[in-house]
Amino acid sequence: MKIFMMTDLEGCAGVCNARDYIHWDSRYYEYACELATLEVSAAVEGALEAGATEVIVMDGHGPGAMKRQLLHPRARLMTGRPVPPAFGWGIDGTFSAGMILGQHAMSNTDGGHLAHTMSFDVEEYLLNGAPIGEMGLVMLRAGYYGIPVVFVSGDEAACAEARAMVPNIEAEPVKFGISRGPASGLTGEENAAFNSVAVHLHPDEARALIREHAYRAVKRIPEIAPYRIEPPYTLTVAIRPEAGKKKGKRTVRKARDFIDLMGLRPKPLRGTPSKKKAPSKSAAKKSAKKPAKKTAKKSKKKTARKGKKKTKK
Repeated sequence: MKIFMMTDLEGCAGVCNARDYIHWDSRYYEYACELATLEVSAAVEGALEAGATEVIVMDGHGPGAMKRQLLHPRARLMTGRPVPPAFGWGIDGTFSAGMILGQHAMSNTDGGHLAHTMSFDVEEYLLNGAPIGEMGLVMLRAGYYGIPVVFVSGDEAACAEARAMVPNIEAEPVKFGISRGPASGLTGEENAAFNSVAVHLHPDEARALIREHAYRAVKRIPEIAPYRIEPPYTLTVAIRPEAGKKKGKRTVRKARDFIDLMGLRPKPLRGTPSKKKAPSKSAAKKSAKKPAKKTAKKSKKKTARKGKKKTKK
């Protein structure tokens, strides 16, 4: 039984704010990475105890947050930057189920601790007119292959977001944000600081709960359905306004296939010969005639020049 675990950092107990914890140059970044890795290790332990035979951990936080030396020895870690756009972390039909760990809520979620979608500079992602976050996009990627996401850990708002998509999913909060209303209209910098207050469980308690619920989730795989949204798809991405401006940029993408929508379909490598259609007989005749005409014209010009030279002599 093969399980994937998509990981993030902002939803872990003990990760308190953006400035000090989530960037590669933050003063407590190494500590935050340890917290995240140990939460994931607890999930790996629970999944293995429940019967999983292979666990692939996907290091999903921006610059990477998983520490191989602290991660459960039986887990396989997929990490490295940059991640090829079409790779999609290798989620495919070979997995039995997935889990999402250390997850935060989508942008503009009231009470979502460090809530954002992809970046604090993003106002919102809308799929077919409805807000969607990083978690929903991972679930849809898995659902495309018929794979259920069976467990989510993170802050309370992220767990509520998961249950809104899959009502019977295993979801366990490890911290609880403070309701301040949505962060709509704020700049990226203002958004990063807007939801920085939460009540955190002790890391030991958080890990114990994660291990327990990961175990239960694996046992419940047959009960939990994959998350799907029927095509066609329209994805709108709105960027937050810059300081002093009222609105940011918006882009819209449309597709009938989710993989195409997200740019996840692999493209041919550079240098790979492309298959071209053979030219029709009429096109072949035309291309064959053109060089002959040019050659005839050139030969006439040369003959005329030689004649002129002889006349001068």
